[in-house]
Amino acid sequence: MHTVMVIGGGFALLVVFLLGGRFMGDGSSMALAAAAKWFIPAWFIGAGINMAVGVLKAGYSVAEELPIFLFVFAVPAVVAGLLWWKFGR
Repeated sequence: MHTVMVIGGGFALLVVFLLGGRFMGDGSSMALAAAAKWFIPAWFIGAGINMAVGVLKAGYSVAEELPIFLFVFAVPAVVAGLLWWKFGR
């Protein structure tokens, strides 16, 4: 359940980035593409923090947390990559 909530948080952060790109940029599709592009490294850091909490606080090993980290990072990042590709054309 925690994994689903973290992925949902990733999608919420993606929406924040897209809204920021729309309102802080000129509202064009290129601004949305840039927002999606900037989301990916920010989400990598966020997913990494989630992994660190799992290792340091919950007591899981890095080997146990790594597949979860990859899944948690990949799902919103793939959507952001598709948006970057779509709006960046």
